[in-house]
Amino acid sequence: MILSKFVDELPIPPILKPRWKDHLYTYYEVNMTEFKQSLHRELNDTTVWGYEGSYPGPTIEVESGEKAYIKWINNLPDKHLLPVDHTVHGAHLDVPEVRTVVHVHGACVEWESDGYPEAWFTNGFKQVGPYFSKQVYRYDNCEQACTLWYHDHALGITRLNVYAGLAGFFLIRDQRERLLNLPSGKYDIPLIIQDKTFHKDGSLYYPKQPEKPVPELETSIVPEFFGDTVLVNGKVYPYLKVEPRKYRLRLLNAANSRFFRIKLDSGQLMYQIATDGGLMQHPIGVKEIMLAPAERADVIIDFTNLEGKNIIMKNDAPAPFPTGNPPDDNTGTVMQFRVTLPLASVDTSVIPAYMMHIPKMNEQSASNSRYLTLNDNMDPFGREWMLLDNKQWDAPITENPKLGSTEIWYIISLTKDSHPIHLHLVDFQILDRRDFDVEKYKKEKIIDYMGPAIPPEPQERGWKDTVQANPNQVTRIIMKFGPFTGLYVWHCHILEHEDYEMMRPFIVIR
Repeated sequence: MILSKFVDELPIPPILKPRWKDHLYTYYEVNMTEFKQSLHRELNDTTVWGYEGSYPGPTIEVESGEKAYIKWINNLPDKHLLPVDHTVHGAHLDVPEVRTVVHVHGACVEWESDGYPEAWFTNGFKQVGPYFSKQVYRYDNCEQACTLWYHDHALGITRLNVYAGLAGFFLIRDQRERLLNLPSGKYDIPLIIQDKTFHKDGSLYYPKQPEKPVPELETSIVPEFFGDTVLVNGKVYPYLKVEPRKYRLRLLNAANSRFFRIKLDSGQLMYQIATDGGLMQHPIGVKEIMLAPAERADVIIDFTNLEGKNIIMKNDAPAPFPTGNPPDDNTGTVMQFRVTLPLASVDTSVIPAYMMHIPKMNEQSASNSRYLTLNDNMDPFGREWMLLDNKQWDAPITENPKLGSTEIWYIISLTKDSHPIHLHLVDFQILDRRDFDVEKYKKEKIIDYMGPAIPPEPQERGWKDTVQANPNQVTRIIMKFGPFTGLYVWHCHILEHEDYEMMRPFIVIR
């Protein structure tokens, strides 16, 4: 189904108001419900899931260091909106079909509030998962100003819950960032980019397996899912009217599997000012921004002297990335900017030459190095099955970094896809990537490098929580574990991979 482009205005998610706020803490309540929402004027209203009656959910804004408590309330129906695959670990027939647990992606958070995949709970908290399920989560927000997001993380159905609509922005602000005089207020706009496919009646399409590997069970796990339509903030191909001035755009790839390589058809530069974990040392002017699922990049786009112009944000990343098919006109189009609003006041915001010092982590400070593989296998039914370090989710925990220790992880990709690898709790720095002989490694378990170390791209030189681990390369990251101990996870953020075993627990010990 081909839908007209640029006929609906971009919605801006509302800022969530707290139920209580004083100098000690802030308290929110967030309901998860099913409702109908218009995603395009040519579609019937679509049944979606969302937080506080909105898809995407409302934006939660906190101050760095502010203690926030959030009560997450599951008021969803007992029957899933999308086809659940009961052959997937964590989604077997012995657990409720609809389960939720919320993860604030990139949060510095105690493990009990991190959204552990088996700490799920059902409607009314009637049933809870096997791991420390609770409703009121505590967020210490010990990071600097940055763009985070929150989304569902229930084991075995994350891909379905996020696709149904359970995602929203979580922004941390601080005084240092305010003093930089970046575009702010209505000129600071979060953009959550996703892809979906619709049935003719406007309902969400998610594939079922045509051939059932288990005759009595419907299955829906696929290697990756790519929608044929792009949405921004829950609207298909929206437009945004802008003034001829600078805007800050917080780009988030919240797609299940699709990578986005963002460009403007005007050919103008975008000035990237922040990575996943906050501000970079210096802004960089770029013609394109590569975003794997879950990655964020804050950019400033200057519309000055472009009165009357229409500028289209495009995507040219193949799917699957990097060797799949190039996008067509539909998946290659993201949204449109219309420079049609009059200038409300003189634009005094700036693109600063310098933002903050980011000390480079020293490899010599690492007390441990871990060599961890990304593996592509077949399950007992002949379906593709991606694993981390060739281990399934419930194998014994093998990664147990000490609190306060620094480690280097060598992520050894033995697959044909790029995988966005996300670690909970910590931000890291990318050291380098290096080509190696994959076949030799598979036979002899020896890393034979085929070329020099490739430093991270300029747009990755900052604090990260998600890294693209590319095929035929060893990707090295360095991080210090803390400030909390406890049980966390690391995983591929292609949600179809994450749901089907490409996720492992790790435990930070004293």
